[in-house]
Amino acid sequence: MRPFGQDFEFARFMGLEMVERGDGRCRMAIDIDRVRHFNPQGVAHGGVAYSLADTAMGGALTSQMPDSKWCATLEIKFNYHVGVREGRLICDATVLHQGKRIANIDARLYQDDRLVASANGNFAIFDAPLGR
Repeated sequence: MRPFGQDFEFARFMGLEMVERGDGRCRMAIDIDRVRHFNPQGVAHGGVAYSLADTAMGGALTSQMPDSKWCATLEIKFNYHVGVREGRLICDATVLHQGKRIANIDARLYQDDRLVASANGNFAIFDAPLGR
């Protein structure tokens, strides 16, 4: 299985951590810090949770794809249920369906065992560029 998660510069910059990945599932986490991640309203910026979910969803899909294939996010429906506070945010992503060209993936985000956000997205599957 190809590397994923903190192996990429964006994930390192955000502070994303790969916890577990395989068989169409991916668990990632981030330690929410009020200095780096909060918005002016005193909760984590929505883009932090979204980025965690998007990355975990891609990790779930690529965990069951051959190295000759890549994927890209087509669209994600994201629901914020409560504000994300300081502390550990965990995302569990699961591939619900994978066709030849499109996959559907579900994600749930938790903080202290409380569901704080959920997402469902469609990802394109395509041939990796030659020489990559």
